Amino acid sequence: HPTTTMFRSRTLLRKLAPLGDRVLVKRAPKEVQTASGIYLPTDSTKDPNEGEIVAVGPGERDVTGTLHAPNLKEGDKVLLPDYGGIKIKVADEDDMYLFRES
Repeated sequence: HPTTTMFRSRTLLRKLAPLGDRVLVKRAPKEVQTASGIYLPTDSTKDPNEGEIVAVGPGERDVTGTLHAPNLKEGDKVLLPDYGGIKIKVADEDDMYLFRES
């Protein structure tokens, strides 16, 4: 049932907490229609380089033990690099990536 799966994936994302200075990002969906209304095939469109922060780690400790909290918070919109990050599959969610905050 699609509604049950959707609610399960939301609770899984809430429970998923990155470690250190890592952030979990959900990539924005591909654009399938241009501003002028032309529909593009999904195979020919490239992945968008923007996303939304879903979860943030507590931060990273330096050699003195001081915790440096990340500057990002859940819900922030970010630009993503073309390369890097670890693709993660959580329930039925697609395009979830784990990046370092720095």
